[in-house]
Amino acid sequence: MEENGGTYRLDDQVGYLMRLANQRHSALFQEVVPWDLTPTQFAALMKLAELGECSQNELGRRTAMDVATIKGVVERLRKKGLVDVDSDPKDKRRAVLSIAKGSIAAIPELMEVGRKISSLTLSPLSAAEQKSFLKLLKKLG
Repeated sequence: MEENGGTYRLDDQVGYLMRLANQRHSALFQEVVPWDLTPTQFAALMKLAELGECSQNELGRRTAMDVATIKGVVERLRKKGLVDVDSDPKDKRRAVLSIAKGSIAAIPELMEVGRKISSLTLSPLSAAEQKSFLKLLKKLG
């Protein structure tokens, strides 16, 4: 089959290659991350640690998760004792999220785990390739 005058090969398509890279990253993630966290839970927790405190909607926006997804992620993190959910004293309809007090000390360890996962994921690339790859991914995002 021809595509724009050339042969279409699945093995050369960006979506397919990104999916393979994501599958590799996900497998490495599951081997390393503690507390049975999913990648979306990890992302929400790390962004919340970065922000300090925020609304559920803001956390969803900052992690590129829709309303339903961030709601489920926050609820699972709350059940694991990693996130506290409180009412905003200024607006009782608004939930304010923060890292659970008992989990704050684990954040540096989780950041190190995140760095390790990134390092393992990028390990087939040279340092220069890693830098270029991340720069290009940011352009796509």
